Amino acid sequence: MAHEIDPAFSAYPMRLLADAALQRARDLGVEHADFRFERIRSQGLSLRDGKLQGSSDGEDVGFSVRVLHDGTWGFAAAVDLTPEHAVRVAEQAVELAKVARNLSRARVEIAHEPVYADVAWVSDYEIDPFGVPDTEKIELLAARSLRALDQPAVDHVTARLDQVLENKFYADTAGTVTTQQRVRVQPVFEALAVDADSGRFETMETLAAPAGRGWEYVTGADGVVAWEDALDELGPLLAEKLAAPTVEAGRYDLIVDPTNLWLTIHESIGHATELDRALGYEANYAGTSFATLDKLGALRYGSPAMHVTGDRTARHGLATIGYDDEGVQTQRWDIVRDGVLVGYQLDRAMASSNADVLGTSRSNGCAFANSAGRVPVQRMANVSLQPAAGGPSTDDLISQVDDGIYVVGDKSWSIDMQRYNFQFTGQRFYRIQNGRLAGQLRDVAYQATTTDFWGSLDAVGGPETYQMGGAFNCGKAQPGQLAPVSHGCPSVLFRNINILNTAQEGGQ
Repeated sequence: MAHEIDPAFSAYPMRLLADAALQRARDLGVEHADFRFERIRSQGLSLRDGKLQGSSDGEDVGFSVRVLHDGTWGFAAAVDLTPEHAVRVAEQAVELAKVARNLSRARVEIAHEPVYADVAWVSDYEIDPFGVPDTEKIELLAARSLRALDQPAVDHVTARLDQVLENKFYADTAGTVTTQQRVRVQPVFEALAVDADSGRFETMETLAAPAGRGWEYVTGADGVVAWEDALDELGPLLAEKLAAPTVEAGRYDLIVDPTNLWLTIHESIGHATELDRALGYEANYAGTSFATLDKLGALRYGSPAMHVTGDRTARHGLATIGYDDEGVQTQRWDIVRDGVLVGYQLDRAMASSNADVLGTSRSNGCAFANSAGRVPVQRMANVSLQPAAGGPSTDDLISQVDDGIYVVGDKSWSIDMQRYNFQFTGQRFYRIQNGRLAGQLRDVAYQATTTDFWGSLDAVGGPETYQMGGAFNCGKAQPGQLAPVSHGCPSVLFRNINILNTAQEGGQ
C-alpha cells in the first residue's frame, strides 16, 4: 500500500524555516548549507506474564542547520519554529565554523551530488502502527504472552513492542529538497524456564527480526512470521535446552543460521568497513578498524564464496531510506567481492577527500543523524552477505557436516577495538553428527579472528535460506547516537571453528 507523507508533519512550517535559514547562510558566505527538520515519534510497550509493566510515548520535533564555511563545518539546532530562530540558528552555525577553523588541520570539501528538487519517499508498509489503538496492541501482546506461559516448561514470559515513525525534511543551498517518512517495528517475546532442583535458568526468544514494516508484521497478517508456531515452540525448546549436555570445547564445523549470523556480520564487517572508523576518526566509541584504507583491493577478508554488499535501498531494511541526511540518493554497492575488500561505507566529505584511493568521487549515501539535534555522521547501511544462486538448503549444508554444531538465534557477543578478535553465543546450539541434528547443546560460544572466521567459509546457502536480521540500537558517535540497521544473510557452513564452553570459561 502506497502511503502519503503524514499531513500532520507536512503542516509544520519547515519550508519557511528552511528558506530563512539557507538564505542567511548564503548571505554569510558559506560554501554549502543544509537544513534538516525532523519529527520522530516512538512508542514502547512491555508486559510480564501478560500484564502491562511499562508504556512510553515520545515525540521529538526540531530543526538544524549545518554549514561549510571556509572549509570547516559548523552546526546548530533549535526547537523554536519561527523564521527568526531559523536565521539565528544559521548564524550560530557559521559562528561555530569560524571558531572551529583554527582547530581544523585540513579544509573540508564535499563530493558532488545531483540536485533532487522537491522529491518525496515513503517506506514500504501497510498499516501505520501509530494508527492502531493502544488497547488493541496490549491485548494482542497479552494474549500471546499467555499462550506461551500456558506451556509446562515456561515459568515467565516478557513481551516488548517498539515502534517508530520517522519524518525528515531536508533542503540545501544546491537546491535539493526531500521529504521522507519511514516506519519500523520490533516485536519480541521471551520465555524463561527455571530448573527447580539446580536453580539454573534458561531463556528463549522468538526469532522475528525488527523490520521496516508496519502493524501487519506484528499481527502476522502479512504472512512473514507464523506467530502461533513461534510461540508454541518456546516451551519445548526451553525444556530441551535445560536438559541439554554442556558442550565439549574444541574445534567444530559450524552451520550458522541467519538469525545468528546477522550480528556477526554487523560487528565484524559492518562496523569494520565504516570508512571513518577505518581512517581512525571514530576511535573513541568502540574503536577503529583493522580494515584500513591501504588494504582496499588487497585484503583477503574471507573465502572466494564471500560477497557482501552495502545497501540503503533494500525493501523493509531498517537502514533503508530514499535520500540520506546529506541529500544523497541511496544506493547498493559491493563491500567484499570474491572474498576481497573492495568498498567502504562513506559520506560526502570522506568520498571527496579519499576519491583517489576509493576510485569514486561520490558518496554512497551513509550520512545519518538520529534527531534534528545531532550532526549527521557516517552510519551503517544494510550490510548483507549474499546467497549463492542455486545454492544448498540449510538441510543440505547440515548433511555436509560429520561432526559440528548448528547455531540458531543471537545472544551475547564481544569484539575488540579493531573489529578483529571476537566471540559470539546464540540462543540454540544443536550437535551435528554424521550429517544429522542430534539434540541441543548448551554453554556454547564460537571464537575467531575476523579474517580467519570468514576465511573458513566453505559453502553459502541458496536464496531460500536468506533472511534479514537487525537492530534498532546500533550505537556510535559522541554524543552518542543510535541508528536502526538490518543485515541479510543465508545459512552458511564454516569449517574448523574454535568452540568455547562458556560455563568453564566463567569458572562455573
